[in-house]
Amino acid sequence: MQGSPDASRGAAVRRPGRGNGGLDSGARGGSMGRKQIIHPQRKRNNMRIHAYRALRPRPDLAAKVASAPYDTLDTAEAAELAKDNPMSFLHVNHSEIDLPAGTDPYSAAVYDKAAANLKAFADNGWLVREDRPLMYLYSQTMGDHTQTGLVACCHIDDYVHNVIKKHELTRKDKEDDRTRHTAALNANIGPVFIAYRDVPAIDALFAEILKGAPMYDFVDELDVRHRVWPVEKTAEVTELFAGVESAYIADGHHRSASAVRVGTERRAANPNHTGDEEYNWFLAVIFPSSQLKILPYNRAVKDLNGLSPDAFLAEIRKRFDVTEGADPSPSEPRRVSMYLGGKWYGLSWPEDPAADPVHRLDVSTLQEKVLAPLLGIDDPRTNPRIKFIGGIRGTGELVRLVDEKGYAVAFSMYPTTLDQLMAIADAGQIMPPKSTWFEPKLRTGLLNHELD
Repeated sequence: MQGSPDASRGAAVRRPGRGNGGLDSGARGGSMGRKQIIHPQRKRNNMRIHAYRALRPRPDLAAKVASAPYDTLDTAEAAELAKDNPMSFLHVNHSEIDLPAGTDPYSAAVYDKAAANLKAFADNGWLVREDRPLMYLYSQTMGDHTQTGLVACCHIDDYVHNVIKKHELTRKDKEDDRTRHTAALNANIGPVFIAYRDVPAIDALFAEILKGAPMYDFVDELDVRHRVWPVEKTAEVTELFAGVESAYIADGHHRSASAVRVGTERRAANPNHTGDEEYNWFLAVIFPSSQLKILPYNRAVKDLNGLSPDAFLAEIRKRFDVTEGADPSPSEPRRVSMYLGGKWYGLSWPEDPAADPVHRLDVSTLQEKVLAPLLGIDDPRTNPRIKFIGGIRGTGELVRLVDEKGYAVAFSMYPTTLDQLMAIADAGQIMPPKSTWFEPKLRTGLLNHELD
């Protein structure tokens, strides 16, 4: 689950569809970290993927065109990044930057401008349409970490029937925004970030493809390297993924929910619907789970809810084993580092073997023992007194918020793991808000999927 600039606004939330309980779409038994075994005879309710004719940048323009995702930037940040680059996809993804200052980002004019800008990108020759349906391998390198996923389309029915599993609630305002944006563009431009348990046969096939020369190879403004290879053996890849019983949305719950809404609406409006139309599919990058990197999602609170620092610390000592002078970054689960009054404190607690997957999360423990009862943060989605800080910014940002920006206390978390995320999704549960921060981010506008 990723953050966005307006994460503190109040909004209704939606529970993702859990699917038909009679469908055999759940993961089979076995420990969470094991590689997945293909079961070719059991494909009916397993994962479907689809090659498509991508609308994509010319190779010499890829670095200029591809942009950060819409939900990692606010309007001012998008305008600053795109001001000297008319080719930036931020003109499509944050099209309000090309309208008068103060324009409501949810007004019809914004969606109309996005559609006009996308058409202009194609008319100018900045985007080209693939001459045949393909899939792609998309590799990202940030520092010493590399992850490589398959770019393909997933079926909206796999989302509905819970073959593609969710772990997060969606907010109505954000889902409505992405639905209107997708419908206006007639395209998916931001891929959904999906994980699956590793399959050795898929790994082996992808390793062969990666020996070739990439069609794209560029470094973005955050020093992340992006490379893309075309996948010609689409039938073979499709057959291998037909044995994947479950996939998991790592990031992109609003993008996937909105794609499903657009597809469902177009089915209903099309009297000649056959099931073969492109609107039945949505854009995704599908990664083996072992390659993904989750960073912590830290917290800072503006005040101590009427408690003095000493009284607050005394309450903390009643709830946790506390050590002074702790490392700012916890080294293992069931550990939180707390910054208060210029000092780092280590908070730890024993494992509860009876806890369900959600209540085993460190963020759940912090919410239930500290944020709600002591600091009055009952709903962290909407309470303006709490700030969430992606782990990419480091613990130094927590110190800055407390020492320089008027925050009272900050909490440095141990990262949630992919195994925990998948266990929660398999159990049909919902993770607490701001539990995971994935890096690096997928670029937008790189391999767009048109819906007709």
